[in-house]
Amino acid sequence: MKEFENKIICGDCLEVMKDWPDGCVDLVLTSPPYNMRTRIRDGEYTKRERSEHFSKKYMYFDDALPIQAYFDLYYVILGELMRLSPLVIVNIGIVTGSKEAWFRLIGEYAECIKDIVIWDKGEGQPAMHSAVINRSFELILLLESKGIAGRAFEKVYFERGTMPDMWRLGRGSNGDTEGHSAIFPIALPQKAIKGWSRPKDLILDPFNGSGTTCVAAKKLGRRYIGIDISEEYCQIARERIRAVDTGVPVKEARAGQKALFE
Repeated sequence: MKEFENKIICGDCLEVMKDWPDGCVDLVLTSPPYNMRTRIRDGEYTKRERSEHFSKKYMYFDDALPIQAYFDLYYVILGELMRLSPLVIVNIGIVTGSKEAWFRLIGEYAECIKDIVIWDKGEGQPAMHSAVINRSFELILLLESKGIAGRAFEKVYFERGTMPDMWRLGRGSNGDTEGHSAIFPIALPQKAIKGWSRPKDLILDPFNGSGTTCVAAKKLGRRYIGIDISEEYCQIARERIRAVDTGVPVKEARAGQKALFE
């Protein structure tokens, strides 16, 4: 595992992780794609026909799996993540394309779900369809691989009575993630990492995107592994990690690189 530590890896997470040993990661913290381009037409699920019908989240795949395919994929992924780590924290958005699949997945993994946190983002974004309520929150599932009954976690690093089940963190950009719009504020992974890991623990994000989980892990003195299928997003994440090392913000570093070739 040493060769993967503190690296951003471009690839399919299932392929990358398939030969990793059981229990090799201390904490998984991730937010999978939402399946945003699946919609309802004439009472049936289908892909959105035009890009203006939806909020553009991802550039490199259509994010429009059939519901059964979405369920099947994340059933396997959750199982693999719990093979690798004693605790898996997954941020999910309940949208048209994911709602049925995630409710089924919650049922399938009910014994492993220790609790659910609500991420309160403040004002709900306008619904993308008439007769649909605005969504101002997302759910954070906390799963333990041992599946022991009850709500008490095997290991936590917060004091009794200090961890709420609603995280009012708002939304918005981290300021250095140009090129990737599907991000969460760095305060979210920081809160999770502080609460469920120790310094030098190994944190994995298999849907790394712009690298916010890895940036938070590095800032908090943890080791990290980030995996993403997009090389461009991996490069954004590497730039953000480099900015933590150098103290030079990503935009300034990019401007400096551009100036060298002008």
